[in-house]
Amino acid sequence: MKKKIQFSLVYRDMWQSSGKFQPLKEQLEKIAPVIIEMGCFSRVETNGGAFEQVNLLAGENPNDAVRAFCKPFNEVGIKTHMLDRGLNALRMYPVPDDVRELMYKVKHAQGVDIPRIFDGLNDVRNIIPSIRWAKAAGMTPQGTLCITTSPVHTLEYYCDIADKEIEAGAEEICLKDMAGIGQPAFLGKLTKMIKDRHPEIIIEYHGHSGPGLSMASILEVCNNGADIIDTAIEPLSWGKVHPDIISVQSMLKNEGFDVPEINMAAYMKARSLTQQFIDEWLGYFINPANKQMSSLLLGCGLPGGMMGSMMADLGGIRNTINNLRKKKGEEELSMDDMLVRLFSEVEYVWPRVGYPPLVTPFSQYVKNIALMNLLTIEQGKGRFVMMDDSMWGMILGKSGKIPGTIDPVLVDLAAKQGREFTDADPHTLIPNALDDFRKEMADNGWECGKDDEELFELAMHPEQYRNYKSGQAKKNFLADLQSAKDAELGSQLTPEQLAEFKHAKADAIVAPVKGQVFWEFNGDAEAAPSVEPFIGKEYAEGDTFCYILAPWGEFVEVKAAMGGKLVEINARQGSKIGKSDVIAYIQRPEA
Repeated sequence: MKKKIQFSLVYRDMWQSSGKFQPLKEQLEKIAPVIIEMGCFSRVETNGGAFEQVNLLAGENPNDAVRAFCKPFNEVGIKTHMLDRGLNALRMYPVPDDVRELMYKVKHAQGVDIPRIFDGLNDVRNIIPSIRWAKAAGMTPQGTLCITTSPVHTLEYYCDIADKEIEAGAEEICLKDMAGIGQPAFLGKLTKMIKDRHPEIIIEYHGHSGPGLSMASILEVCNNGADIIDTAIEPLSWGKVHPDIISVQSMLKNEGFDVPEINMAAYMKARSLTQQFIDEWLGYFINPANKQMSSLLLGCGLPGGMMGSMMADLGGIRNTINNLRKKKGEEELSMDDMLVRLFSEVEYVWPRVGYPPLVTPFSQYVKNIALMNLLTIEQGKGRFVMMDDSMWGMILGKSGKIPGTIDPVLVDLAAKQGREFTDADPHTLIPNALDDFRKEMADNGWECGKDDEELFELAMHPEQYRNYKSGQAKKNFLADLQSAKDAELGSQLTPEQLAEFKHAKADAIVAPVKGQVFWEFNGDAEAAPSVEPFIGKEYAEGDTFCYILAPWGEFVEVKAAMGGKLVEINARQGSKIGKSDVIAYIQRPEA
């Protein structure tokens, strides 16, 4: 029999690669004992990048959720691990050193054993401090190689990174094939090279299913010395997520590896519970396209974890582009047309920005550049016209060293815009911040929490934490959920039926006079801000709802009557409206 292979369940990443939100604390507490009962997992991913943010967005304390989810695994000796974005820690932008160092103390105290520390550029300067902080906190640091396929990402390139991470104290190496585009033969050779150099090092493989190579890659890495394989379970496995444990276990067992058996009764129970979470509310935030595999991903290299947000962005850009095409008398583009154009544009942009591995946040930056290029090309303005500071930060080296060469066109454009390239160590550009956040906690009368975990949440996710503490996050989430439910209902009803359903539960706000609608007004109609309220905004009884500029020049204030939640807007900022026309609908508090 061949060597023993262990399995890890990436329960966080299953959701991350499927939709916007994660299960809540009570749901995680339900599933944990069943995962244990399955008997096949030596590890479970319990939190990491985006997990805590989305818990805050749902109005829930992520510290409670992490502790509750980790506890049963800690008690039976199943290792827990988290995804750590290195310089960005648990968010999309850089984190000060003192906040990053605190994270490992907090997470170890909460029951997390292993941080998977990666850098989107594979710049070890962003990884090595985290390895040392994690080790000092009592955790087992796992160094990571972000796998992609390009002329600059060679076996020697990756082995050099692994050597440096291990020298800094990494006790394990993860091959993070975040887009599933790593070629199986290459991954097998890489695994063997690392094992030959460092036979004592544990190697874990993480591969998404999207383009369809992951099962072959799993077989190759196992035949060349890998120790642990990340897997998923139905109903979230496959698609843009990860291979299912049943298929992986069957393949490796028949290859002669020593693999644990699966308690199928428990598997079916976990499958059923996961589906229950989807049915309860998480399904409203899962794009059906994320259940599909696509070989088109091999060309563009985009990871499965960002497909949901990408499709939403693509839909918005498509509307704008089609409006432009209509004016030019050109045929409208379908979503399939847009998807092919976007993937082709990513293939064009990626080498020109130096082949950054397409993983968070750099996959988003490259995708966003490509999206904006599609729009500006349609406008006749050419490429690289609409790039924000984050996109430029990647190109200029502010986030780390780009592995390839920046195209001369972008170098010239940076010079014209007065932007400077840097080779500074990225973390030295960010001042420490814990003292300021500690003062904010004291000023607000907020407790720093057990093991300073509440202080950590504020410092890591300032805006989301403040909204959580004020209660605004919960209100926004419930509004978001209601909008998603209404959208699903809208797909089942005719427009007339949907309007009737909505309006039966809501009060119409009607125009007392004819004129022009202003949702916000600063005293000057010509310079009125182009701002509109969001669906779900709450109004108290008698609040100012909007203003109407009457034909005789007077601004008439419109009140919110009984108050409630905004559920539909019929008149945009600056639009003309007749007397008694419906401006919007507000759902009554008791509805």
